[in-house]
Amino acid sequence: MATAAPAPPRAPSVTTPGSEWLPRILMLNLAVEVLIVVTGGLVRLTGSGLGCPTWPQCVPGSYTPVPHQAEGYHRFIEFGNRTLTSVVGVVALLAVYAVWRWSGPTRTRWYAVWERGGSRRELMVPALVVLGGVVVQAVLGGITVLTGLSPITVSLHFLVSMVLVASAAYLVARRPTPTGPRPLVVHPLVERLAWLTCAVGAVVLVLGTVVTGSGPHSGDANEPARFGFDPRTVSWLHADTVMLFVGLVLAVWLAARLTGTETTSARAWLAVLGVTALQGVVGYTQYFTGLPWGVVLAHMLLATLLVVALTRAVVALRATEATAPQH
Repeated sequence: MATAAPAPPRAPSVTTPGSEWLPRILMLNLAVEVLIVVTGGLVRLTGSGLGCPTWPQCVPGSYTPVPHQAEGYHRFIEFGNRTLTSVVGVVALLAVYAVWRWSGPTRTRWYAVWERGGSRRELMVPALVVLGGVVVQAVLGGITVLTGLSPITVSLHFLVSMVLVASAAYLVARRPTPTGPRPLVVHPLVERLAWLTCAVGAVVLVLGTVVTGSGPHSGDANEPARFGFDPRTVSWLHADTVMLFVGLVLAVWLAARLTGTETTSARAWLAVLGVTALQGVVGYTQYFTGLPWGVVLAHMLLATLLVVALTRAVVALRATEATAPQH
C-alpha cells in the first residue's frame, strides 16, 4: 500500500532586525489619520473653519495665531488642526520607510523600491497613497480656506480623508497576512456582494457630507456656506441609503458565516454590522435632538471607524494565514 510522501520541512522564517516596529508604525499611521478627521470635524462643528483666515499663513505675516486676533478661540482650533497635518505627514513618511525597510528580506540597493521578498507591493502602494494624500489634503485645505469654506471643497476634504483612512487601515490589516495573491475563504459571490456593500457605503459617506453641508454646521460661525438643499430631504435620503447598506452588511455577514472556511471573515463582518448599528443610533439621536455638535462629532468618528471596519472585513474575505503547498 503506497503511503504519501512526507511534506518537506518548512524553511525557517527570517526577520529583519527592527521589523517589530513595522506594526506599531502602521497602527500609529492609522491612528493619526483617524485623529485628524476628528479634529477636522471639530473645526467645522465649532465654526472655526476660518479661525486662520489665510493660507498657508494663519494671518497675514504670521504662520501662527497672534494675540487679539479677531477670530478669538476659533484660531486655536483651526491652527491645531493645521499643526496636526504636519504630524500626519511625518508619520506617513515614516510608514513608507518602515514598509520599505522592514516588510521583507534585507535590501542591498536603496533604490530598489520593489525588491523585497516578493516586493510586498500590496503594502508599499497604499503607504505611498497615504503619503501623497497628505500633500493633496494640505493643498485642498488651503483651497477650502481661500474659497471661504465652499461646501464642495469641504466635502471633498472629508472624502479624501476617508480614502486615506481606508489605505492606512488596509496596511494594518494586510501586513500580517501572506504576501502575494491569496485564495478566497468564502464563496466568490460573497466577495462581489461585499464590494457592492462598499460601493453603497461610499454613497452613504457622500450623502452624509451633503447632509452636513446643508445643515447648521457649515464650518464658519459668522459666514456659513451651505449647499442650499433642504436638510430634511437629504437627511431622509441619507437614512434610506443607510437602510440599504445595513441590509447588505447583514447579507454579507450571513453568507460569510455559511460559506466561509475561516471564522475570521464572519467575525470581521459582524464587527461592521456592530459599528453600523451604533452609527445608526447616533445618527437618529443627532437628528431628533437638533444636531448638537458633540453628537455630530461622534457620528463623524463612527463613520471613520466604519471605514476601518469595512477595510478589515474586505481583507478578511481572503486567506489570512499561509496555506500548506499542495503536492
